[in-house]
Amino acid sequence: MIKKFGFLLFLLSALFTINVSCATEEDEYDFENLADGEEEDVNDAGPVFLNENTDVVDVKQFDISGVMLGMSYDDINNLFFNNDGLYVPRKKNSIIYNINNEWRYNLDYECRQQNIFVPEQLEKCIYSLAKSRGLLYASEIHLEREQTGETIDIYLTSNATDNVVWKIVYTNDADEMEGTDTRFENQREKKLLSFWQGVLDKYGEPNSGEDKWISSDTAYTPMMQAYYGQLVLEDKGLNTTDSSENFQKARENFQAKPYAF
Repeated sequence: MIKKFGFLLFLLSALFTINVSCATEEDEYDFENLADGEEEDVNDAGPVFLNENTDVVDVKQFDISGVMLGMSYDDINNLFFNNDGLYVPRKKNSIIYNINNEWRYNLDYECRQQNIFVPEQLEKCIYSLAKSRGLLYASEIHLEREQTGETIDIYLTSNATDNVVWKIVYTNDADEMEGTDTRFENQREKKLLSFWQGVLDKYGEPNSGEDKWISSDTAYTPMMQAYYGQLVLEDKGLNTTDSSENFQKARENFQAKPYAF
C-alpha cells in the first residue's frame, strides 16, 4: 500500500530550515511489449482543496527530470532515446504499446467475423488491424537510472488525443530498509527527509493538504502528489478526454453486419 508523506512536513520543519522556492528505440511492437488491455478507471479522482492562505499553482509547468505533462511521444523519444542523460530506457520493454479497449472490442468482432477464433491468431489479427489503422500507440515508457535505482514511468494518451503524456510516476528507494535494526530505520528517516527537502526546494510547499500541489479545486486538472519515495504528476482530465474520444469514435465506427428489415 502506498504511504503518503503525512508527518514529514512537520518533522522536516523541526529538523531543517525549509528553503521554499541512450538506447536505440525498440521495434515498433512485438508480442512481448503489448499491454494487457486493462485501463485505469477515469472516474476515480477524489475531491481536492486549497490550504488556507495559499493559491493555485501552475502544475502543468512542473517537470520530473525534464518530463512534463502534455509532452508528445516524439518529444520523449528525442529526450531519452536519442540522447545520453541521467535516465535511459529500461533494458526490456521500455516502451509498451496498447489499443484502447473500445477499439479492441471492435477489432475482436471484425476478426471473428473472418472466422478467426484461435486466441493467438485472434490477437495477431487485432494488432495487425490496429497498426494499419493507427489505433496502436505507445501507452507507457519506462526509464531507469542504474546508479541510484531511480525509475520514471510515463503514461501517454492514445492517438485520438495526439499521444501525449498524461501521467508521470517517479520512484526512488528512500522508503526501503535493509533490515529491522534501529540503524536502518534511522537511515530510512534521513533518506526520506532528504528527499522531501529536495521536493520542497524544486516545487515549493504543497498547496493542498501536506502532500499535494494543485492547479484548481478539481482533481481533473494537472496536480502532483508526493508519497514516501515517490512523486505522481498527472492530468486526469486529459486521460478522461482521451477515453471519451475513443468511446465515441469506436461506437461510430463499429462495423456491424448490414442488417435489412
